[in-house]
Amino acid sequence: MELLSPAGSPEAVRAAVQAGADAVYLGAGDFNARRGAANFSSEDLSQAVDYCHLRGVRVYLTMNTLLYDRELTQAAELAAFASDTGVDAVLVQDLGVAELLRRTAPELPLHASTQMTLHDLEGVRFAAELGMERVVLSRELSRDQIAHICAHSPVEIEVFVHGALCMCYSGQCFFSSVVGGRSGNRGMCAQPCRLNYGWNGKATAPLLSLKDMSLARHLRELEEMGVACAKIEGRMKRPEYVSVVTRVYAAALREGRNPSAEELRALEQAFSRQGFTDGYFLDQTGPKMFGIRENTAPPEELFAQQRRFYAKEQPRVPVTLAARVSAGEEAALTASDGVHSVTVRGSVPQTARTRPLDAALLEKQLTKTGGTPYFCRDFTAQVGEGLSLPVSELNTLRRAALEQLSARRTERPQRPTAPYTPPPALSNRTQAPVFTLWAERAAQVTDALLGQKPASVALPLEELLSNLEIVDKIIQNGIEAAVVLPRILWDREQETARAQLKTLRARGVSAAYASTWSGVRLAQKLGFAVRGDFGLGVTNSETLARLKALGLASAVLSFELRSARVRELSKPLDTELLVYGRLPLMVMENCIIRNRTGKCACHWKTGKEAVLTDRKGKQFPVVHAYGCRNEIWNCTPLYLADKPELWQSCGLWAARLHFTTETPEECAAILEQYRTLRAAPPKDFTRGLYNRNVE
Repeated sequence: MELLSPAGSPEAVRAAVQAGADAVYLGAGDFNARRGAANFSSEDLSQAVDYCHLRGVRVYLTMNTLLYDRELTQAAELAAFASDTGVDAVLVQDLGVAELLRRTAPELPLHASTQMTLHDLEGVRFAAELGMERVVLSRELSRDQIAHICAHSPVEIEVFVHGALCMCYSGQCFFSSVVGGRSGNRGMCAQPCRLNYGWNGKATAPLLSLKDMSLARHLRELEEMGVACAKIEGRMKRPEYVSVVTRVYAAALREGRNPSAEELRALEQAFSRQGFTDGYFLDQTGPKMFGIRENTAPPEELFAQQRRFYAKEQPRVPVTLAARVSAGEEAALTASDGVHSVTVRGSVPQTARTRPLDAALLEKQLTKTGGTPYFCRDFTAQVGEGLSLPVSELNTLRRAALEQLSARRTERPQRPTAPYTPPPALSNRTQAPVFTLWAERAAQVTDALLGQKPASVALPLEELLSNLEIVDKIIQNGIEAAVVLPRILWDREQETARAQLKTLRARGVSAAYASTWSGVRLAQKLGFAVRGDFGLGVTNSETLARLKALGLASAVLSFELRSARVRELSKPLDTELLVYGRLPLMVMENCIIRNRTGKCACHWKTGKEAVLTDRKGKQFPVVHAYGCRNEIWNCTPLYLADKPELWQSCGLWAARLHFTTETPEECAAILEQYRTLRAAPPKDFTRGLYNRNVE
């Protein structure tokens, strides 16, 4: 099982490699999920690849953010440079980025980032069909789900084993962008989950702050499952931290054991939030998983030890050396690492005047590899009798052999690259968009609402199942009935969900909104017209073109886009944009309602509104999501009925209204306001991100 360590700076690369990492992952430029790290210039990246490859360590470049159209050419250039430099793989989130990389650097291996929210087997298979050679699973998965995926996956599986846990599933969090204008999907998360919140009152506790993950005691189990790579989080951490954690995990993997008590203490000293958790892996969520970073001084003694350690070259590359010294011939030394072999030649030996050369003397001198990445695993020598060579000549032979071997090990691959050609520009629609509706409750779908003839009405899976008569009502009004698929659906939930969706399909529900790639495939297999939802992260024309090729009927664009960017998109596929409603901020595996009450108290099932309060007194509804999960919605609804310039002329097929906490009467009135553009904004509302710059 490969050990993959984070490298947020060139020094962290050295720290990870010297500590025993098999691979490192790093970012270059602005196209990675840790834009706040030091990251790497082109020269830094080139040097890092040489440094790592010389020592037998692979390098993975992170390009795991959502990109805008005007950034795609630069991203393609970075990928081409990375391919030429010899980067071993690129991690991606954006479907459009994956597509452009396939065209511009076709032999550069791709890994699916955890930002793609791949958490079930269908999603993994989808990634494999896209050309991904490895998938990084969501951190929330339990051991049985990981084992199931590994047993049936067509590609390698990578699992996080140590480091920070996000409260929300990666790739589905919009809290930072909506509240603070810094997008986690663009690598600029402001970590609002680390702040204090409260229930229906003052913010007094870190209710969303999870402890760091540590699966140090489960490494052998992961390896037995077939996990290909154990990944350490921490590109924002100090190199000393990288060294500590990598050394502990490398030793445990190398020696097939659990970390010692002393090693576990070192992990906690390096960084923890009131200890560690393996709750997700053990399928034991709850309050014990939560903690904060306490104000403790950095462990300077431990970190000083680490700096001294990784400042020295730790020999990690085994070589075999074979010497030949014969009368009348140039002395020769062959060095081999098992893949590459080089032979260097020196002077012709002289007749010995005193002590002649023998195999023992040659071995003593030629295997002095200190200060290099090499150590001699095997040495052989053929030595003629009565011959002599100066020690300086032997040293020159050794240095020359290792230098040539190093040159071979750092040779750049010959991979094809091609310039990037954007998709053809398409003219925007000129007609006003139709309206599509998403209602959280069947009671919101009234005759007054349906009488206004929206193009489509969608409800969540469980809500539709509990109110099948609403399907008939929607269809009888000549309106498309659609189901909103769960954003998260584990493999052990698939059979139930599939049966539920078959019931809806038979009832006449014809379309499905999917926020994950596994949801797309599930809906397609059951015969639904698939509409890509906001969770797919559609921010560029490449992604839209790819979704069209995959057979989707439409796609909801990311609400993190400015309206100008929406307008500029080339739209080969019908597009929708959220123009009203509380924006979804998080979907969480950890039920904070149950953490609070000790029992599941799902919002709509009890009629009691669970409200999370932040430090400014803003109140965020917390609601039930499929599988006893939670979702957090924004404190105020997006309202744009009086700002039609932000959505009406953007070339959209549909403007989407999302009804959450509104009364049935309010839902009908709001749709009327958008249809007639006679605005009556609610008391508290937001304009969203369409007219703001989101980092």
